Amino acid sequence: MISERVKGTLVIRTAVPAEAEVIADLHFRARSTYYPDGVPQADVDWCGAWRGSIERPDGHVLCAVEQGRIVGVASFRTQDGAPADTVKLFQFHVDPGHWRSGIGRALHAACVEEWHADAKRTAVLDVHVDNRRAQAFYTRQGWIPDPENPPAEGDHHLFLRFRVPGE
Repeated sequence: MISERVKGTLVIRTAVPAEAEVIADLHFRARSTYYPDGVPQADVDWCGAWRGSIERPDGHVLCAVEQGRIVGVASFRTQDGAPADTVKLFQFHVDPGHWRSGIGRALHAACVEEWHADAKRTAVLDVHVDNRRAQAFYTRQGWIPDPENPPAEGDHHLFLRFRVPGE
């Protein structure tokens, strides 16, 4: 499990439950950028959801910290019913004020390193259809449309797949 990595002034480490509120706030700011009419109202306690993700024994939440401030977050785990060598990236966000600074690339590389260490061979995710910036980012990292999950009529998400590099 990743405990801490230092890349220049950026530290990528495992999140702790006390950081759930800060992470939920970052998540909201990032999501706000790709909903044309604002983030839809939902009855989701995002702080509680993030705390639950951090505390899950079968999950991983990594955070990118720069100068003592969380500027990126990634959450992943093996999904129930999925093959054991497949991991799902549930959340991946970089603070909008830090886009195009290499944080996303470094955070993604830390995820891939963890997936490789955990013997995962495939990663999957879904991305909102209006989030063109994220789609371009994932394409640059090597993600492709998931042939096993083509988008359905009226679906609001695209499904992507990534082959975790082997040795």
